[in-house]
Amino acid sequence: MYAKVTSAGLLGMNAFIVQVETDLSRGMPSFETVGLPDAAVKESRDRVRAALRNTGFEVPAAKITVNLAPADLHKTGPIYDLPIYLSLLMASGSTQVSFDDAIFLGELALDGTVRRISGALPMTIMAAERGYKRIFLPEDNAAEASVVHGIEVYGIHSALEVVDFYEGLKPLTPHPPLEFSPASEGSYPDMSEVLGQSMAKRALEIAAAGGHNTLLIGSPGSGKSMLARRFPSILPDLTFEEAIETTKIHSIAGVLTPEHPIITERPFRSPHHTVSPAGLSGGGTIPRPGEISLAHNGVLFLDELPEFERTALEILRQPIEDGEVTISRVNGTLTYPCRMVVLAAMNPCPCGYFGHPTHPCTCSPQKVERYLAKVSGPLLDRIDLHVEVPPVDFGQLTSGEKGESSATIRARVNKARKLQLDRYQNTGIFCNSGLTPGLMQTACPVTDKGMQLLKNAFDRLGLSARGYNRILKVARTIADLDGEEVIDAQHISEAVQFRTLDRKYWNKNSRK
Repeated sequence: MYAKVTSAGLLGMNAFIVQVETDLSRGMPSFETVGLPDAAVKESRDRVRAALRNTGFEVPAAKITVNLAPADLHKTGPIYDLPIYLSLLMASGSTQVSFDDAIFLGELALDGTVRRISGALPMTIMAAERGYKRIFLPEDNAAEASVVHGIEVYGIHSALEVVDFYEGLKPLTPHPPLEFSPASEGSYPDMSEVLGQSMAKRALEIAAAGGHNTLLIGSPGSGKSMLARRFPSILPDLTFEEAIETTKIHSIAGVLTPEHPIITERPFRSPHHTVSPAGLSGGGTIPRPGEISLAHNGVLFLDELPEFERTALEILRQPIEDGEVTISRVNGTLTYPCRMVVLAAMNPCPCGYFGHPTHPCTCSPQKVERYLAKVSGPLLDRIDLHVEVPPVDFGQLTSGEKGESSATIRARVNKARKLQLDRYQNTGIFCNSGLTPGLMQTACPVTDKGMQLLKNAFDRLGLSARGYNRILKVARTIADLDGEEVIDAQHISEAVQFRTLDRKYWNKNSRK
C-alpha cells in the first residue's frame, strides 16, 4: 500500500515542499527512511511507532519505506514526525480519509502529543505562496504562523486531533490571525538616565535615524556601555516587512517563544568577546544563523572591541558592507541577511586612561599601539561614526538635571526614518546607511558650499572612497533630522567631525 502526505523543509531562509511518501510491502518488518534525512529524521521511526501504539493504532507488521522527496535536498529536524504518522495510517488502511489538501509539520512525543518546532513562519509563508489553504502545526507555533494571510493555521495538541478532524469526529478552529503592532515602548532603560555626554547622545541619534555603525571610545566609567544599553530605546519603529524578515530568522534559529511569537521591537544582540567566529557569522553542518543575523534590523553591540578574536572581527567586514552573510559548508552554501547597526565600545589603551585629562596612563606607546592595532583599518573604515566619550565631571553628576527622554529622541528619529522610507520606496532600502552608489547622486544633493567643504575634508583627511560615501550618507541623515532635502555645509561639517577620531588614536604621530 502507498500513501503520500505533504510537509515542508528549510534550506537557510528558503522553505520548500516535501512529499512524505510511505510504502508498505511484504517482507521482514522494518522501517527505513530515505531522501537525505539527518539523524533526527531517522530517529522519527521510533517516535512514530510509539505514538501509533499510544494513540490506539497498530504498527504495520510490514517492510515500511518512507521517502522524503525531493531526495536531493537535505531534510533536518524532527518536523516530519507528524506527516510520517499520518501517511502510515493511510498506507495501512487505519483511516480512509485523505490528507492531501494541507501541509503538516510537527515533532511527536511518544504519547502522540505534538511538540514545538523551529522555522514555522518561513514554511507557512511558502505554503501560502504555493496556494495551500491549510497548515497543521504544533499549538505553540500557531500564533507565530498566523501572522501570514491567505492560509488557515491550525494549532494542534496531539496527532489524534488531526485524524478526528478529518474523520468528522472533532472540530478544529483555525488560529485567529495575529495582528502586528510595533512595540511603542520597549523593555530598554531610558536615555534620560545618562548624565552629560551630549555629543555621544547626538551621535547615537544620528546612528538610529540612518542605521549607521558607531564606535564609542573612552576611559572606563565614562558611560559607553550605559549609552549602548539605552540605544535600542531610541531606534525607529519596526515596519511590518522588517518584523516578518526578522522573525523568520529567529524562527529558523528556534529562539522564538509562545509568549512572543513575532518580533515587535528591534533586536539587540550583545555577544561576549569570547564568541567564536562561527558564533558570530553562523555555522553548523547545516548552517544556522549567527549573532550578526539574529541582530538583523537591529543592533549588534560589541563591548570591549579589541578583546574579540581578530578573526571574529575580520569576519564582520563583508557582512557590514553587503548586508548579508554567506556560509559555505560541505552540505551546501546558505545566505542569511544581516542589515544591522554595529555599535562598538572600547577603551583607548589596555589600562583605559590614554588621553584622560586627569588620570595618568600607565601604558607604554608600544602597548597602546598594539592594543589599538587589534582593530584593523579596513574594519574602522566601515564604521560611520567615531565618537569620543569623555569622563563625566562632578558638576554633571550632581546637577540633578535630566536629559531628553528616549521617547522625545525617538520621535525625531521616527520622523527622519519616515522621510527615508518615502524616498527609497520600492528600492529595497530602508535607511540611509543602505544607500547604493547608483542612488547616491539622486538621493544626496549637496549645495556648492557643502561640496567644497567635503572636497577639503577628503584631501585633508586622506579619505578612501568608502570614507567619502559614508560621510555623505551620515550628512544625508543629519539633513533628514533637520527636515532638509538638500545637504548643506553644516550637515557635511557635523558628519566630518565624526570621522576624525581615528587620526587622534590610530595615528602614531599624534601619540608622541
